[in-house]
Amino acid sequence: MTNLKVESKVESGEGKLASLPRAKLVERRDVTDDLMVIKLVPEGGVFDFKPGQYCTLGKEGVERAYSIASAPHEDFLEVFVELVPEGGLTPKMWRLKVGDTMSIRPRAKGVFTFKDNFHHHMMLSTVTGVAPSISMIRHYLHERREGHTFYVLLGASYQDELTYDRELSSLAVKYPNTVKFVPACSRPDEDRNVGWTGAKGRVNAIFESYLGRFNLPKEDTMIYACGHPGMIADVKEKAALAGWNFIEERFWKE
Repeated sequence: MTNLKVESKVESGEGKLASLPRAKLVERRDVTDDLMVIKLVPEGGVFDFKPGQYCTLGKEGVERAYSIASAPHEDFLEVFVELVPEGGLTPKMWRLKVGDTMSIRPRAKGVFTFKDNFHHHMMLSTVTGVAPSISMIRHYLHERREGHTFYVLLGASYQDELTYDRELSSLAVKYPNTVKFVPACSRPDEDRNVGWTGAKGRVNAIFESYLGRFNLPKEDTMIYACGHPGMIADVKEKAALAGWNFIEERFWKE
């Protein structure tokens, strides 16, 4: 969802967006030159969604869907954004300052949500694709639930793109029976990754080995994939051939 490179102009134009509810930017954290995490507060302070769903934000006549990283109990919407230099929306977002507003569609959408009937959840993502996993895990822990385990395999080209690695590492220590975290870099030998000691390789190339390492039961495991479309396609093919349960962030196909 959040890595989608295609941004679309709203057919009805800026006038239509002006009639939509607004959301105010209350916090901005620039991770790298082309990655940022922002927090927005919708007018009225209420925005209903299920963990894993996405919201649709707009500015100056252009809209785009973003997976929500925050959990429903939090009093803000958190989204993880990648700059698309040639895109219609993200260059406008990069000019936003705290206090500025964006339009927001009043309803969240998406079926990439927590599948409660499985006890093991292998969550595969690249860079901004980790957002729905963060939302699901935060919500699950907030609800003080037990009996399910999240295995988060988060990949990026460079270690400074992992972004939520500190949060996930901390949760894995605090809740060792609930959260397992494996960060991976696909270009471990480049200067930008000096000192990297985590997993090496692309998520789609190494996830099968971690299914084995964690000894996950096929009939009681759901594999989630969100991020780069090439990663999703490869994981989907491998999962289908091996008979694993699988769900993808389908927005990539639109």
